[in-house]
Amino acid sequence: MADIIAVLQCLDQCLSKTTLRQLVCIVPAMLAMTGRVTMLGISRWTGEGGSYRTVQRFFNTLIAWGKVHWFFIRHHLLDPEDTILIAGDETVVTKAGHKTYGLDRFFSSLYGKPVPGIAFFGLSLISVKQRVSHPVMMEQVIKPEPEKQEPRPSKSAKKQDQKERSAGRPKGSKNKNRCDVELSPYLLQIQAMLHSLLRLVGADIQPIYCVLDGAFGNNYALQMLRQCSLHLISKLRCDAALYFPFQGPQKKFGPRRKYGDKLNYARIPDQYLKASSVEDAIQTRIYHMVLWHKLFADPLNVVIIVKTNLKTHARAHVVLFSDDLDLAYDQLIDYYGLRFQIEFNFRDAKQFWGLEDFMNVNPIPVYNAANLAMFMVNVSQALTRHFRSTCPFFSVIDLKAHFRGRKYVIETLKLLPQQPEPISIDHIFAQVLAIGSVNIAFDSS
Repeated sequence: MADIIAVLQCLDQCLSKTTLRQLVCIVPAMLAMTGRVTMLGISRWTGEGGSYRTVQRFFNTLIAWGKVHWFFIRHHLLDPEDTILIAGDETVVTKAGHKTYGLDRFFSSLYGKPVPGIAFFGLSLISVKQRVSHPVMMEQVIKPEPEKQEPRPSKSAKKQDQKERSAGRPKGSKNKNRCDVELSPYLLQIQAMLHSLLRLVGADIQPIYCVLDGAFGNNYALQMLRQCSLHLISKLRCDAALYFPFQGPQKKFGPRRKYGDKLNYARIPDQYLKASSVEDAIQTRIYHMVLWHKLFADPLNVVIIVKTNLKTHARAHVVLFSDDLDLAYDQLIDYYGLRFQIEFNFRDAKQFWGLEDFMNVNPIPVYNAANLAMFMVNVSQALTRHFRSTCPFFSVIDLKAHFRGRKYVIETLKLLPQQPEPISIDHIFAQVLAIGSVNIAFDSS
C-alpha cells in the first residue's frame, strides 16, 4: 500500500484530498482483484476505508481526468529528450439494455459490423524511443439526433429540373477554397480535445505530428489538425486517385496547370524507389514521392509500400501520407506503425481494467469508469517498468499476480496469533507472489 501511495502522490495537485484518498483505495484493489471490474467488485477487494459507498462516491465525482493522466505521465513516464507523437482512435464498448448514456449502434472493427454499445475517442502520447503509448484523454462519442429529411422529389420533377438547367457550370458559381471546410460535430469534438491537450502539455513538450488511422485520411481531418498547428500522418485508400505535379510548359493565359499524369499503382516509376527487400519469397518495395489529390488543398508527402509474392505474383500495396513535405519516408512509416500502440491500450483496458465490464449508466460514472480504466493502463506501465529492471518480460498478468499474492499474504498474516520471523515472511511473500504469474519462477523447495 505504501508503494501505491508514493506512486499516486504526484496527483495531489489536481485531485482533492478526499478523491485522492479514494483513488489510493481503488487502485490496489484493481491491481489485485479477479473477475469483472465493477463498483461492487472493487469494493470487495478494498481494505479499510473502501466501502461500496466510498467507491460509489468516487464514480459520481466530476474529475479532470486530462490533468490526472498528464500529471502522472509527466512524473513517471515522460522522457524530456524523447520524440512524442499524438495518436487518436475510437473504441467501441458493447452494452445491453436501454439506459446507458450515449447508447447507440456503432461500427466495431472487432465484429465487423455495427453493434449496440457506447463509443469513446481517446488521445494518447506515443514515445518514439520507448515504443509505447500513454493514454492522456478519453471522451464519449454521442451521435447527434438524425435530422428530418425533406421528401425526395419525384422522377418527373427531376426530369423537369434537368431540362430547365443549362449544361455546364451554374452561372455565378465560384471556386471553393479547400482549406475552408465545415467540420462535422465529430471532428469538432476531436478538435476541442486536441486544443485541450496542447494547452495541457504545452509548457513541457510540443508535439507536431498527430497519427490517425485510415478513417481520417481525408481533407476534413487534415484541415482540422492544421487549425491545431499539427501535421497529419494517416493512410489513403488503396485506389486513391493521385497525380504527379505538372512539369510541362504553362499556357500564357488562363489558370496554371498543377495536375500531371495520374499515378498507376501497377507501374510506379523506378526513380521514386527508396528501398527494396525480399524475405520468405515476399518482395517489399517502398516508393516515396510528392503527389496531388484533387480533394486536398495542398500536395501530399506520399509513401507507397508494395508487397509482391514472388511465387504466386499476388500484389498488394498501402498508401501512407502526411502534409509535412519534409518528413522522411522511413520516419513516416515508423510513426504510422507506432499508431497501433494505442490499440494495445484499449486491449489492456478492456482485458484487465474494466473498460468492457462497468455497469454504470449515468454520464459522469460512465466517463469516470472509462478514464479510470485508461488511468490504470498508465499505472501498470509505471509499475511494470520498475519490475522489468530485474525481470525483462514482466507483464500485466505478472503485475496482477504480484499484488493479488501480496493481498493474500497480508490478510493471512493478520489472522495469525503470533507474527512469523521477518525471514519467514520474506520467504512466504516470494512463494505466494509467484503463484499465477507467467514470467516469475515458483520455487517449491
